[in-house]
Amino acid sequence: MKRDYNKEIIDNEREYAYSFDFDVMHPFMLKSFEPFFNKNGSLLELGCFKGDFTKRIVEIFDDVTCVEASSEAIDEAKQKVSSNVKFINALFEDVALDKKYDNIVLTHVLEHLDDPVRVLKRINDEWLSDNGRFFLVTPNAMAPSRQIAVKMGLITHNSAVTPAEEKHGHRITYTLDTLERDAKAAGLKVVHRSGIFFKALANFQWDRLLATDIISTEYLNGCYELGQHYPELCSSIFLMCEKGNK
Repeated sequence: MKRDYNKEIIDNEREYAYSFDFDVMHPFMLKSFEPFFNKNGSLLELGCFKGDFTKRIVEIFDDVTCVEASSEAIDEAKQKVSSNVKFINALFEDVALDKKYDNIVLTHVLEHLDDPVRVLKRINDEWLSDNGRFFLVTPNAMAPSRQIAVKMGLITHNSAVTPAEEKHGHRITYTLDTLERDAKAAGLKVVHRSGIFFKALANFQWDRLLATDIISTEYLNGCYELGQHYPELCSSIFLMCEKGNK
């Protein structure tokens, strides 16, 4: 039975959508990617959801294609970005793309997939150009906020999939070593590994703080910079990959 992504993602958005992700993590993801972008090339975004990250990408790239499983999400994404973005409503496992891309972005999506290595292999073998760059980001099982939750007895272990995550469609919670394991199993060449944003508070706690004047821009930048020293303690983990052998 194929999963109903419209129901799975849209129905659960209210309880799993955080300002922290959109207002903090998205800009810092882009900041992490920019030094490695092939900026004169094409970009494929796998899993654009409602276009919140896409609208940042189109400020850098003219040739953008988005593949998204939820037709309802695409309808909303189209309202946020320019009409020259190509949207394809399809599953990654099934989609047929007629070109290769110089940049491919997969952010906070891999953990939702039933067979992540299969999709990563399609990226390496079919969609990434010979000189292309692949930008892979997932939530981090070792984030201090998560480790604190374990000590509080809220979750059983760092890499557990919580009931809320499972309801939202998560299948796995990655660490840097397991993420790199799956990337290499798919044939990708891992060139750069890092973390994005040192994080000791849960997303709902960050949302409450961001609504006050307690957190400054300087503090947010400090958390980002600290994350470069301690990638294993970041909110998200990041691999930049290049095309490997088939």
